Parts: sequence; C-alpha cells; structure tokens
Amino acid sequence: MHAESTEARLLDGKQISSNIKSKVKGEVDFARNECASFKPGLAIVQVGDRQDSNVYVGMKIKTGGELGFDARHVKLSAEITEEKLLEEISSLNKDPNIHGIIVQLPLDCKSKIDSSKCTNAVSPEKDVDGLNEINAGRLSRGVHLDTNSFVPCTPRGCMEMLKETGLPVQGKHAVVVGRSKIVGSPMANLLTWANATVTICHSRTQNLDQIVKQADIVVAACGQMELIKGSWIKPGAVVIDCGINVVPDVTKKSGRRLVGDVEFAEAKKVASWITPVPGGVGPMTVAMLMRNTLDSAKRSQPT
Repeated sequence: MHAESTEARLLDGKQISSNIKSKVKGEVDFARNECASFKPGLAIVQVGDRQDSNVYVGMKIKTGGELGFDARHVKLSAEITEEKLLEEISSLNKDPNIHGIIVQLPLDCKSKIDSSKCTNAVSPEKDVDGLNEINAGRLSRGVHLDTNSFVPCTPRGCMEMLKETGLPVQGKHAVVVGRSKIVGSPMANLLTWANATVTICHSRTQNLDQIVKQADIVVAACGQMELIKGSWIKPGAVVIDCGINVVPDVTKKSGRRLVGDVEFAEAKKVASWITPVPGGVGPMTVAMLMRNTLDSAKRSQPT
C-alpha cells in the first residue's frame, strides 16, 4: 500500500486571472448598459523598442481591448528627452477619457531619464501601477483601503492567489525575498496590513535559508534563478514565486524556457500550495492592471 502523495497543489494563475477578467468584463458591460459612453481608458507609455517590453505591452493592450477598454499604446522614440516625456504624461493626466496610466519600465532611451520622476509624474488618481510615491506612502501607512489609491498589480495579484488557497494570512509568518518598489516592498506592506508577521529578506540577508525555513508563506521576488531551494521550504508552506528568469533549453522550439526564483521541482514536494512559472503570478499582473483601471474609471463617473 503506497503512501498518499502530499505534493503541493498548483495555484493556477491562468485560471484565477481568467475569473477576474470575466468579472471585470461583466462590470464593464453592466456599466455600459447604465451609461452608453462608459469606457475605461488605459494608456501605456513605452519609450524605445525593447523586445520584452513590446511583448508585455502587446499583452496588456490586447487584454484591455477584449474587456471593452480603450487601451492606447503611446509608443515614444528612444531619442525622447525627459522634458518631452513628462509633457506626454501631463497631457494624459489631463485627458478625461484616460483613467489609468502606466509607464512601461525599464525605459529604453538614449538620454538620461529619471524613471522615478516619470512614475511620480503620473497623477495618483490615474496611477494604476501603484508606483507614484503618494500611493506607495498610503500603502506603507495602511490607509490604502480608506482612500482612492492603487496597489501595484503584481502584489495585488499575489494577495488574490493567497485568498484562493483558503488559508488564513492573519498570524502567519510571511517571508518576502526581495525589496523592490514594484513587488517586494509593497508585498510586505500588504501582508503586514493583512495581519501577517513579515520578514523582508534581500541580497545582504545572512542565513537566508534558516529564515525561509520559518515561513508559513514565502514570496520570492528577488530575480535570482532558483535561489530558494526546496530544502528551505517549511512543510505545508504556501509558495508564491514572482520570478521570471530565462534559461537556454534546446528541447524547446524557442531555445529557451522560463524558471522562477524557487527550485520548483523540489519545493512542490514540501509546500501545500505553489505557483508555477510560467502560468502563476504573471497572468495575475495583467488581470489586476485591468481591475485597477476599471476601479479608476468607476470613480471618475458622476454620482
């Protein structure tokens, strides 16, 4: 008689994000029945022609169109100056038909442009990426739920995935590996306000393996391929892997494949839930961008 497998259940980001997008589409259709002119407007500002950015922007524009959004790709030359880029953002801030603005990072520009200055130039009311310092400050203070502010899309998607497990976050020890302003830091804030006890780790953390071994929830967002080993995972922990790393693979048509920041094959033998890469956190990011943009569009409607 064989022992029953205890392998982790997969958190299917494709399915969860599909459910979120269906709800967004339903809300857009309902709102349009009430007001025929209702159409969430999303502008994606891209500087230059990075191939990876082209793929990400195309995915967002396509999804927006499918959900009934006015999704605009504002593609600017790599020769653009900081002053001209800020003027473009200011123009979008003033456009009443645009409810969400994101600046696609990294900027692919010939001249020196301060990306933080650009993300801060986006109106907090249209900052659907949640990167403006006003929205980041509200999140760090825990007042994001009481104000019309936005949470960055990837961390918001991770919180939705945690809900999907049905396991409580409150009182759990969460370890976030990575402290970027896009994922790690806001993720730690969200977990804190969900009443988890949060440890933030990074490249200078000593005894990282010992800290991860204590975690009920592990969020990997460090950008280092398979840094977090399966042997580090506490039995029954939930593992959310935000990493996207490209490695050569001659068995694939493209000659490459994607892997996360977690050693997936070993970690899934120990965890209770785990996100795959690809097909985990990635699809959630786009879905939450649409959710944030719809929320912004609804707030702009006259009461």
